[in-house]
Amino acid sequence: MGVVAIEDVLFPGIDVRVTEVHAAVEGVVVEAAACGRPPDCPSCGCPGRRVHSRYRRRLAERPVAGRPFVISLRVRRFFCERAGCRRRTIVEQVPDLSERYRRHSAGLRQWMRSIATFVGGRPGQRLCQSLQFPTGRTHLLGLLTAPPVPERAPRVLGVDEFAFRKGWRYGTVLVDVEAARVADVLPDRDAATFISWLHGHPGAEAICRDRATAYSTAIHEAAPDAQEVADRWHLLHNLSAAVEKTCHQHRPCLRKQADVERETAPRKIINPLPPPTLPPSKMAVRTVDRYSDIHRLLGEGCSISAIPRRLHLDRKTVRRFRDTELDTLLASSRMGRPKGVLEPYTSYITERFTEGVTSRPTDLYREIRERGYRGSDQPVRSYVAGLRTGTVEPARGAVPRPGKITK
Repeated sequence: MGVVAIEDVLFPGIDVRVTEVHAAVEGVVVEAAACGRPPDCPSCGCPGRRVHSRYRRRLAERPVAGRPFVISLRVRRFFCERAGCRRRTIVEQVPDLSERYRRHSAGLRQWMRSIATFVGGRPGQRLCQSLQFPTGRTHLLGLLTAPPVPERAPRVLGVDEFAFRKGWRYGTVLVDVEAARVADVLPDRDAATFISWLHGHPGAEAICRDRATAYSTAIHEAAPDAQEVADRWHLLHNLSAAVEKTCHQHRPCLRKQADVERETAPRKIINPLPPPTLPPSKMAVRTVDRYSDIHRLLGEGCSISAIPRRLHLDRKTVRRFRDTELDTLLASSRMGRPKGVLEPYTSYITERFTEGVTSRPTDLYREIRERGYRGSDQPVRSYVAGLRTGTVEPARGAVPRPGKITK
């Protein structure tokens, strides 16, 4: 079996000579010297012949055996002997290892560029730390280069906004829909910016966009012959938003229907629940006071515009208190109801308790655990004890949430 040189293991195909290796728990340091041919002057192309000096560079390399790896590279500086050249000396670079002004090897730089591309800034920084070559998120993002922008727009162009910082600054992403890749990114979502881009990049036959007015205005002015298409995602998103808004507006109707179905369902009640004797909570007291003040002002003839100014409320709140019964408002304040992980299972516990099938907290806890409950048994014991004494409000008919109805 032949002997393999350490240069072939650490630096395959690279013109360096390893002089020393220092291995420790905190990392590996390899001292090496460049031994390739003299470089050409980058200004005039004249090859260097006479050595001016030598010095060492420290390059971070990809880790070895899970340890940080640093190269102490000795390089030469050559004279540029052409009289008319403004550059007096030339520093040699080792191909595939060192780069000008860089403190990382070419291989490690490629690793970090790939991490920044697929992971991003802060996640990439944490990944690099775990891989034993720590670096900053700003340095990772600085390794990314913008892809070239085509001179002509894609045949099918997708347009949508995105947030650099949500609520503060937005941009526009342009996508080649057929190739499924980003064509360009605009710094804002203004119509003027998009108009300028369309004038400089003609050729879009169909533009897939959302319902933003700025994009529609830009298309009509800069690309009037392009066909505008509403993309499928925004259609479904807008539909689900409209359905969810409708469900929120008619939630009292859903509650009434659920209560009617619960009352009319045949059930043999063995353990009738005592009437709840809940102490009024702060939210319940505030709800009653607000309901009284709004209806008092309505009785005095105040308008919907005047009441919000006098009570420092929103117009939507005043309308809701005007059009909704007090019992429904108190129920929505969740007075005396358990909150947290037990809340989705209170209707089931109440039903099982009133039917007399089981009233032991341990049995009820075991049943809701099989249905997905992940909390402890103490909230179950407290809720069952409150049902026995009438100190908690029994769970009413289950009403599906608007988000669930939308799905």
